[in-house]
Amino acid sequence: MAFEELKENTENIQEQLESYIESNLSYYKLRSFKLAMKSTTAIFKFGLILLCFCMVLLFCSIALAFALGNYCGSYAYGFAIVGGIYLVLTVLLFFVKDKIVEGPILEKFSEIFFND
Repeated sequence: MAFEELKENTENIQEQLESYIESNLSYYKLRSFKLAMKSTTAIFKFGLILLCFCMVLLFCSIALAFALGNYCGSYAYGFAIVGGIYLVLTVLLFFVKDKIVEGPILEKFSEIFFND
């Protein structure tokens, strides 16, 4: 009789353990899906904003180049000046890229992954 009860208890424990494992797997699948979707949407939003900003920057750069070219008497000089401005900005960005780019990105994704 004691053996029968022990056998039933072990079967019950085994069923509960299987149920617990399945529940944990479902939870972690759902959590990883949530994190993946949050990071995917954050990247998509960032890309969309970046695309819009690039379009604005392109048209403003062309307008500035034409304005400077008109002022200098040659459109080629205007475009060369705008190109030089971008070259200087690119070199400056290269030297400070760790502080400006990596820090905010790391902070944003740390917030997404670890604040849930």
